[in-house]
Amino acid sequence: MTIDTSRATVRSTRGEAAVPTVVTIENVSKKFVIRKDNSLKERIVTLGRTGRRNSEEFWALKNVSLTIPAGSTIGLLGPNGSGKSTLLKAIGGILEPTTGTIKRRGRLAALLELGAGFHPDLTGRENVFLNSAILGMSREETEEKFDDILNFAGIGDFIDTQVKFYSSGMYVRLAFAVAIHTDPDVLLVDEVLAVGDEAFQRKCMDKIHEFQEQGRTIILVSHSLGQVQELCDRAVVLAKGEVQFEGTAREAVKNFRDILEDRRVAEATALGEADAAITPGKVLSGTIRAEGRAPGEDFQPGDNLVITMTFSHETPLERWISGFKIENNLGQPVFGTHSKHLGITHAPLHGTATVEYRLDDIQFGGGAFFLHAYFAEPNGLHIAIKREAARFVMADDPTGEGTVRVAASMRQIAG
Repeated sequence: MTIDTSRATVRSTRGEAAVPTVVTIENVSKKFVIRKDNSLKERIVTLGRTGRRNSEEFWALKNVSLTIPAGSTIGLLGPNGSGKSTLLKAIGGILEPTTGTIKRRGRLAALLELGAGFHPDLTGRENVFLNSAILGMSREETEEKFDDILNFAGIGDFIDTQVKFYSSGMYVRLAFAVAIHTDPDVLLVDEVLAVGDEAFQRKCMDKIHEFQEQGRTIILVSHSLGQVQELCDRAVVLAKGEVQFEGTAREAVKNFRDILEDRRVAEATALGEADAAITPGKVLSGTIRAEGRAPGEDFQPGDNLVITMTFSHETPLERWISGFKIENNLGQPVFGTHSKHLGITHAPLHGTATVEYRLDDIQFGGGAFFLHAYFAEPNGLHIAIKREAARFVMADDPTGEGTVRVAASMRQIAG
């Protein structure tokens, strides 16, 4: 394995230089050896037995190849154990790949795990200088930015307390503050922001948006699919150490949800719950239209929407509920309801059934929206769901932004 910091450039189809590449990952694999012996005594006993192995190989990454251009924000998605954090650590130089090559350029700052790089017996102040030095800053640079780091972290007098006495939130705030003030070209973030409080998370998101405007590169792991769609230009889905999908953030989220659904079905089968989780039920279709508008025409505020869904079930279903959810293009829920909420009891389902919902005088914000259609048991357990069964676009709102429209006005009362 080699780590090459030489320059690389993505070239356009016409051959001229385009956006430079900051990270190139070529056929990277990572193997871990998992030992089955918990003590020296067990290891000695194992050596005397035939037919038993005291260790097992586990490939966390398998022939991963990616190219990350400068100025992009890339999300890494995947189920637990898919290799996301391992890949991020390999990019950061913390883990050495077993095979393959990683080429990087520019200063890199990493937030990979809680308190990584902190010495528990040193104070927060001492750890700031230690971490800054590790990330390539001189003492003079750190002294110049120290007040900004302290203000961003918001830990006050605790800066002179040993970090082993810090809460998890204080750890994260200080680590993130140090990382973003090292003026990195590439920032690696692995889920640690979920530990901070809501106010600090907003502050971090503002800083990440600022980095994006400055053209810096961000590679992040997050289980918040809405966050990935909001922040990322593109996303990569990993499963069992391999790249399963690479594309736009929205497409990657959809692919990841499919993987999660497949896993849910497989786990239900293993638990012998096939009748409940792998039902003979299907959502045959889901459509949405605005009354009085031609197909493909943008919806307008005040429109009345008609949602039509058709379900099927191979066996008689005496009691069931139907429902839908509407999300915006960032995966954020905008509206949803179901028959139980509305106090409606469906007739028994024999074969197929079609239901219709009406939404009057909608006031959704501008942009694309997606309809997820489903039906479920009376206790809410889904029988079947059809994600992104339909898509519609609301006309842009010239007076404001957001997921809803509000009649707004303003007057100047002084000055």
